[in-house]
Amino acid sequence: MLSARTGWDLTPNRLSSVLEARRRRGEPVLDLTETNPTRVGIPYPPDLLAPLADPAALTYEPSPRGLASAREAVSADHARRGVTVDPGRVLLTASTSEAYAWLFKLLCDPGDAVLVPRPSYPLFAYLARLESVDVHPYALSYDGEWHLDPDAVRDAVTPRTRAAVVVSPNNPTGSFVTRTEAEALLELGAERGLAVISDEVFADYSFGSDPRRAASLAGDGAALAFSLGGLSKSCGLPQLKLAWIAVSGPEKWRAPALARLEVVADTYLSVSTPVQRAAPALLARRRELQRPIAERVAANRDALRRRLGAGSPASLLGAEGGWSAILQVPAAESEEQRVTRLLEEQGVLVHPGYFFDFPREAFLVLSLLPPRDVFEEAIDRILAVL
Repeated sequence: MLSARTGWDLTPNRLSSVLEARRRRGEPVLDLTETNPTRVGIPYPPDLLAPLADPAALTYEPSPRGLASAREAVSADHARRGVTVDPGRVLLTASTSEAYAWLFKLLCDPGDAVLVPRPSYPLFAYLARLESVDVHPYALSYDGEWHLDPDAVRDAVTPRTRAAVVVSPNNPTGSFVTRTEAEALLELGAERGLAVISDEVFADYSFGSDPRRAASLAGDGAALAFSLGGLSKSCGLPQLKLAWIAVSGPEKWRAPALARLEVVADTYLSVSTPVQRAAPALLARRRELQRPIAERVAANRDALRRRLGAGSPASLLGAEGGWSAILQVPAAESEEQRVTRLLEEQGVLVHPGYFFDFPREAFLVLSLLPPRDVFEEAIDRILAVL
């Protein structure tokens, strides 16, 4: 009766079972997997949501691509990053997850494939499967900093590959795509008839500038490209459910892609009018909203670095941005055993590296968003066990 594409194994794993039991007993958890900025004590201006009460939102005027004022605000936000995006090439979605779903619908037939980075966020596999699409990984390499190897992408292409996903900065590695890497990826896309999907939701959360870095793939490059962003990260407002797709590339591919995407968008009309009306005001306060998040991330990363002194059993992998930190730890036990023991014995919840499809063990992935006292106590407990 139920579809094969939703036939997941829903049996709770050991870690989730231990977490549920601990919370049921009322025992505290120092949660270093929390990536929701609205649940970690980040201050928000009390008047921030006032634009949602705009009386104009009482009138429903459905527009498949989204209201012009909101798309113009997205275009201006790209311009602030030095990227020119015509508002006519922007489509609004309720989330980047929905954006991926629409793009997989646009680009793939059942059984086709998209390439995704490894390691990276596990959501891709679920989103693709819901569209009856396969995911094939291409490896990121690490030599003190992370690299996208265009040859690794090329080697992963099959006759059924329709798109390559790149995340800049990647989650959780925090690695940005360089200009050289971006150009090579777009050239490969043009050569092999592949679209490039560039997830840029964390683009504003950089640990420093780098002239090698590609600001965005939202330009008129050699291949059809789709650049994704949203309020969830750019303004720290995941509950408002507004994201976007900027379409670029040669006119011969871009125009039909936009036309078909508009039909997809018109079929769903999922973005609420109030958040579209509020988008210009919210994006205008982007710097104000990002500042406390960036300060929290920087403070926790500094605290982590200080604790990993000479002789530490753990080492911090290099990163350029994002909200995560990766610890490489001794492989004296499996990642599953270690993260479960940390939760059982120390009350500390972290993600194992295999959750993000690291090709080998042993890594721990930590969110840098929790309150500083929670973060520092959790790190002390982790290092005591190691």
